Formats: sequence, structure tokens, C-alpha cells
Amino acid sequence: MSRPRRKKGRAISGWVVLDKPVGMGSTDAVAKVKWLFQAEKAGHAGTLDPLASGMLPIALGEATKTVPYVQDGAKIYRFAVAWGEERSTDDLEGPATKSSDVRPEEEQVRALLPKYTGVIMQTPPQFSAIKIAGERAYDLAREGEAVEIPPREIEIGRLDLVSFTPDRAVFEIECGKGTYVRSLARDMGRDLGCFGHVSELRRAAVDPFTDEDFVTIAELEEARRAGAPAEEGGAESFAAIDALMVDTSAALDCLPHVALGDDAASRIRLGNPVVLRGRDAPVEADEAYVTARGKLVAIGAIEAGMFKPKRVFGA
Repeated sequence: MSRPRRKKGRAISGWVVLDKPVGMGSTDAVAKVKWLFQAEKAGHAGTLDPLASGMLPIALGEATKTVPYVQDGAKIYRFAVAWGEERSTDDLEGPATKSSDVRPEEEQVRALLPKYTGVIMQTPPQFSAIKIAGERAYDLAREGEAVEIPPREIEIGRLDLVSFTPDRAVFEIECGKGTYVRSLARDMGRDLGCFGHVSELRRAAVDPFTDEDFVTIAELEEARRAGAPAEEGGAESFAAIDALMVDTSAALDCLPHVALGDDAASRIRLGNPVVLRGRDAPVEADEAYVTARGKLVAIGAIEAGMFKPKRVFGA
């Protein structure tokens, strides 16, 4: 008789809003956070390049079911563009492919901003995770293959010039899913006739999270050490590090919410629909979420005042 498989990690659920440092890849960041929490499962909501710093929301446990809602959220970046060179990767990592002695005037840069605001078409960088015939564009680019990446529709809510010198400009952008800041720097440089690439990039926010939710690797490590047993053989406490998580339901702020009683929550966890009670309960919603005693129960649809679960969460 075979032994039951031992679970690898703790069954915890929540978000860690990591302030990722420069030099760490997104996959490495997820692995580090998963290990620090000893979590069964982990994933991130939107890749952040190693040369970029800032917000990398990491989902633990059942919070991974809510990743799509964070990926679709608006993002805020602050980035610097160095004028005079275009690079193969559109950032500092790749070699220069084009150069110019021309430098833009501040008025020229400001006049260009409306062109890159609103719904626009953008061509992703050659070094990107876009799939071309089943292969990642960056894999093809590393092999020296030039690939044709079709432009895509993106939305930029605002693009502000924060500071300017003839060699370098700093911008802040609020944008939707799929926007490449590196492409923006490349395209602005071409429009200005001077070329350009991203020299610094920081993601300041990913809706619904803000910088108030930030936690660093050092803070997580310190919290983990605080829970270490004083004597060998003692039980390790994760209370300090778990307190640094954001509740799973925070990712669903964009959806209607209904609080339920225990009986209704039990029926939903079994996959059954329930009639929503209360004067303020929504009657129709393509997507909504329900909680009981402050804990996330399910995501589903509301039809004629009845909640129908589509994705159920553990008690």
C-alpha cells in the first residue's frame, strides 16, 4: 500500500505586493516569496523585467484564481528615456543599433504626448514574451531572427513629462494591459528624429494595489526570522510574515460584492446557486463575488437576483 503524498507547503491564500528590486527576475521573485511563506502554490500578475523595479503582485494559494483581475488592472509606471540611441532590446540590456547626435527640445517632447494618449496602436519590442508561431519573440530574437510582430491596440490614460534635460526625459504613464513602455520610448525617439531607449523603469502601481501595500524582500525575510523557533525542534510561527499579505478578495474590488450568511455560503461551496437577500443586493451582474464572515467564498454571475458560482474558494 502506497503512502499518501505529502503536501508541499502551507495551504495559505493572499497577495504579496512585492517591491521588486532591479536585477531580480519575476520568476525568481515568485520562487523566493513562495519559499519564504512555504506556500503550496504561487504566481504573479504581470511580468516585470529584471532591469525594472517596483510593484510585482504575487498571489499565494487560492489567490492565484484571482490573478486575471489584477492583470487586467490599470498600471502606473515612471520611466526615463535616454535620447541618442536605439537599442535591440529598447532598454539598457541590448547593444545600440542606431544612434544620433540630434537632441529634442522640451517643447517638442510635450507636443508629442497627445499622440501617445488614448487608444493607440503599438508594436511590441522584438525582445518580448509575445508568441510568434508558437515561440516567444525574445527566443527568436536571441537566435538572431528578425520577426514581424503585428501592432496591437492599447490604451494609455495619461502620459506626463516629469522632468527634462536634452539627454534624458522622465515620464509617468497610466496605462492598460499589454502596454510596452520600451516600445513607447523607441517610438517617441523615432518621431523626434533622435532615437531613444528606456534607461530606468519603475512600476508604481497595479490596480487595485497601491504603494501602501508594498513589502520588500528584506521585510519578508525579517518577518520570517521573527517566527523562527528559539530552540531546536520548536515549531516555527508564520504569524509575522502572514500579516504582510493582502487579503485575496482585494483583487476583486472591480466587481460587485455581496456578504452572505453561513448557510448560503455552505450551499455555494457545494456549487449550488442561492437567492440573494437584502434591499441593496444586485439583481444582475456578469461577474460578482460573495464573502462570508469576511472570507472570500466564490466568484460568479448574478441572474434575476440569484448568485450562480463559477469559481469557489476553500473555507
